[in-house]
Amino acid sequence: MAQSNIKVAVQKFGNFLSSMVMPNIGAFIAWGLITALFIPTGFFSNESLAKLVDPMVKYLLPLLIGYTGGKLVHDQRGGVVGAIATMGVIVGSDIPMFLGAMIMGPLGGYIIKKFDQFIEGKVKTGFEMLINNFSAGILGGILAILAFLGVSPAVDGFTGALVVGVDWMVAHGLLPLTSILIEPAKILFLNNAINHGILSPIGAEQIRTNGQSILLLLETNPGPGLGILLAYCFFGKGTAKQSAPGAAIIHFIGGIHEIYFPYVLMRPLLIIAAILGGMSGVFTFVLLGGGLQAVASPGSILAILAATPGNAGSYVANISGVLVAAIVSFIVGSLILKTGKQTEDLDEAARKMQEMKGKKSSVAGSFTKQQGEVPASVQKIVFACDAGMGSSAMGASLLRKKVKQADLNISVTNTAISNIPSDAQIVITQEELTPRAQNKVPDAYHISVDNFLSSPEYDKLIDQLKNDHTTSKAEEEKRVSTENNTDSNDGLLKEENVFLNQHFSSKEEAIRFAGSVLVKGGYVEENYVEAMIERDNMTSTYMGNDVAIPHGTEEAKKNVLRSGFTVIQVPEGVDFDGEKVRLIFGIAGKDGTHLEILSGIAITCSDMDNIEKMVHAKSAKELMAIIQSN
Repeated sequence: MAQSNIKVAVQKFGNFLSSMVMPNIGAFIAWGLITALFIPTGFFSNESLAKLVDPMVKYLLPLLIGYTGGKLVHDQRGGVVGAIATMGVIVGSDIPMFLGAMIMGPLGGYIIKKFDQFIEGKVKTGFEMLINNFSAGILGGILAILAFLGVSPAVDGFTGALVVGVDWMVAHGLLPLTSILIEPAKILFLNNAINHGILSPIGAEQIRTNGQSILLLLETNPGPGLGILLAYCFFGKGTAKQSAPGAAIIHFIGGIHEIYFPYVLMRPLLIIAAILGGMSGVFTFVLLGGGLQAVASPGSILAILAATPGNAGSYVANISGVLVAAIVSFIVGSLILKTGKQTEDLDEAARKMQEMKGKKSSVAGSFTKQQGEVPASVQKIVFACDAGMGSSAMGASLLRKKVKQADLNISVTNTAISNIPSDAQIVITQEELTPRAQNKVPDAYHISVDNFLSSPEYDKLIDQLKNDHTTSKAEEEKRVSTENNTDSNDGLLKEENVFLNQHFSSKEEAIRFAGSVLVKGGYVEENYVEAMIERDNMTSTYMGNDVAIPHGTEEAKKNVLRSGFTVIQVPEGVDFDGEKVRLIFGIAGKDGTHLEILSGIAITCSDMDNIEKMVHAKSAKELMAIIQSN
């Protein structure tokens, strides 16, 4: 258990560092292009325009990272204080302070967040703006001074030690050994911390003195991943072999290294291929004098070529390093795939990758099993989730409305995955649950969505179905009658179960709060709360549009005494696996008596204007009126 907790902590830490850098990649690219074009060794050397380079790398980029880090912790106020604090480390050093920004940005956000929590409810009316502005200014100023006096010298010393270590490794030919750390770190999503927190500041300093830096090639080299994907193209099996060519293009041209991680997770020994490929590539860079004159982000061959110094020798060195890394990882990867027993499940590997990342992967959908066309004469569409009481019910309500508007006589129902009927023709699930649904009804047409409240897949499906529906009018009327034959929802949504202006430090805290309300209201037994936590850990209950609907697992249905809801307003938001949630609907559903009101909630929450109204509602009655109006 302790090892698992450490693993989760490392993964979350890596994801948090990545979240500070990724929104600002455009700024890194802008700096890289200006550097590559206008410095003395650039393509179009221009002394005047080259003056942009130093201020961008010294001030702009660290300030953006610091602001983003503070905002991640405490929204706008956290970002402002984080940026002020970051200015202290910037001014206190002569080197680019990316690492210092990664420290002071989140620290500034955390300090102002704790201050706001401390004074909550204690500020007299009319003094809010005064307190808010002066608190941010005073605390930010104090942190900037502390950063200038203490953090900046400490980071300078740490960076200096790293520079000495790098110089020693280069002098002794040991730089290729860095791949032993860098390649596994990618799988743990620590690549941005290593690349932009450590390698980029040292590399930027080397660019200023030498015109280029080999360090900027250590993590961005796409060669190792390309070799592994090519090995799957020739020696893989099933879905892995079929999808590998497309993944190779996305990885090599698009620079999304993340796409090859599931292929490594399927055969963990392939990390050896990645390490050896990385080492051979770095050795080639050192041997031929390779390097970049700007940060290449993302790690695409196009970005690397754009950041390569404008001389033939540098192009030969950098291209050779990428090709050698690809060839070595291909040879080693091919031997591993040919000699070992292959039990490949790409969907499962992609799911593991998302668990490691700590949030939804931007490329996970690339691994979904390919299937044919939407079946002809569709009569039954089924939304499925783990318990069949929350997310699937909301999704079914929204699609049912669209089906009715399109005048299609097609049944749209929801259920637990374990209860999907064998005659279901189309099954819609969250991406993480699609493999389970495919195993349950392999002959159905499966659709994966990541946002039950506003997925573009709904409209796409409706367009495909418009010219082909055969359900009789009598069947449709019978279905509608059955769905509406539920107990009255009077009393399901009570004013005392609506909570405004709540603050939570984590999604678990928010879910436990929602569960405790359901317990106190006599809707569920106490152990239902743990089932709510378990359900969210299995698949996030984030629905899209800043809404989450925590509820129990399928097994926990027996712990539901009667249907009930709680509505929790979180104006500042709480993080649900990388997604900001401002409205939480805690659900307890028994015998379908909650479905009618849940349908209304789904339709209401599908419109962001309604979301904003509910988030800013000043009373429980006002919030309830918005729901009931739909």
